[in-house]
Amino acid sequence: MSTNRYAGPVWSLFRIVVGLLFTCHGLATVLGLFGGSRGTGQAVEAGTWPGWYAGVIQLVCGMLVLIGLFTAPAAVLASGSMAYAYFVVHQPDGLLPLQNGGVTPALYAWAFLTIAVVGAGPWSLDAVLRARRAAPAPATTPEPAAA
Repeated sequence: MSTNRYAGPVWSLFRIVVGLLFTCHGLATVLGLFGGSRGTGQAVEAGTWPGWYAGVIQLVCGMLVLIGLFTAPAAVLASGSMAYAYFVVHQPDGLLPLQNGGVTPALYAWAFLTIAVVGAGPWSLDAVLRARRAAPAPATTPEPAAA
């Protein structure tokens, strides 16, 4: 039995789960759901740099990656925001992610970069749109001439 037939669906599920988890971070930060930002029970105040903007990126890019729409640009932005979080917030506290508490942003940064490069997979709106663009236009039959 070949495992290649599972590669597309499993990749799509990976993208969906990563997008869902990232969306949940955004919902916590921007709307105060799921225990709020960093477990405070509160949302980050709108417009606060960088937390609120990071939360908006998490929410919007997470949802786009989740549904597989504009996946590559959304994943690149999400990856960049997590790389920024790692190097600005975590890395000054220690060299390695295990030392500085930056495992989650490091994993997100690499997961989103991989999603951006590999693509959304077959279970995505990007795949649906691509298939529609590639489908040949339906043939039309000419109208009979009026007598």
